[in-house]
Amino acid sequence: MNDLGIGKLRRVALREVWKHEAYDFTQWLQANIDVLNEALPFNLVNVEREQAAGVFSIDLVAEDDSNGKVIIENQLEKSNHDHLGKLITYLTAMNARAAIWIVSEPRPEHVAAMSWLNDNSSADFYLLKVEAVQIGDSAPAALMTMIVSPADDKSDVARTNREFAARHDIRHAWWSQLVKRPDAKLHAHITPSVQSWIGTSSGTRGLQLNYVITQDQCGAELYIDRGTDADDENKAIFDRLAMHRATIEAAFGGSLSWERLDTKRACRIKAFIPGGYKSPDEAWEGIQAQLVSAMNRLEAALRPHLQTLQLGK
Repeated sequence: MNDLGIGKLRRVALREVWKHEAYDFTQWLQANIDVLNEALPFNLVNVEREQAAGVFSIDLVAEDDSNGKVIIENQLEKSNHDHLGKLITYLTAMNARAAIWIVSEPRPEHVAAMSWLNDNSSADFYLLKVEAVQIGDSAPAALMTMIVSPADDKSDVARTNREFAARHDIRHAWWSQLVKRPDAKLHAHITPSVQSWIGTSSGTRGLQLNYVITQDQCGAELYIDRGTDADDENKAIFDRLAMHRATIEAAFGGSLSWERLDTKRACRIKAFIPGGYKSPDEAWEGIQAQLVSAMNRLEAALRPHLQTLQLGK
């Protein structure tokens, strides 16, 4: 005690307080769940110990205020991959609403993993640090500190992430199907991606032949971008090609979109095709047939004019 009569708080080794994780700490937590409740944004009730999940045994299973099932995994040591795997396995096996992981020392990679789980799943994940503290000769007390919890807008974040993931998967499937087509020889060597476009060189540096796609529209284009500080050069190339617009469109067999993009560095000449990656699967074949035809005709129509530009490759 100091002159003001205020004791000094000190930390006590967890194993001095709870020698065994399962027999001591887990049983203590079951009987003193109010300590954990003080650190949570909800209350846990009906706490049961050593519930079976297949061949495994869950430390604690409880119910929240809405009667949702919550599983609790305890670890009186540094967080590790084994316990993280158990946490996810138990949550899935019990069809729980939330999972709580209590550790003595959370590793940064597991903090990041729990945050990722919150953003990418419908369940809630909580990571808490447990410490034992003591003032003078008092009995040790448990101190729970929240390290990771779901964001208030978790549902919106999770939904957005799922939508991005689904969009990436479907675009990868779209490009995988397209580059395998016998008539898509210009891009046959391209590795399918999750991006909204794939491209190959026209044979001249900075002049790309790109396929592009959105949910309900796709296109074949010549994209003109010779790089940083090439704004004037890009516009000059576009203007020289635009001088032959009638000849190019006649060779292509239809009108094209001539986009000088004066407020941007690049320019493009593009053919639009109705239908995109959100079109029904059975429509993909027909849409891609039109798209590849447009690309092949665009490349053939532009080829003689690109050769006359005499640009460095």
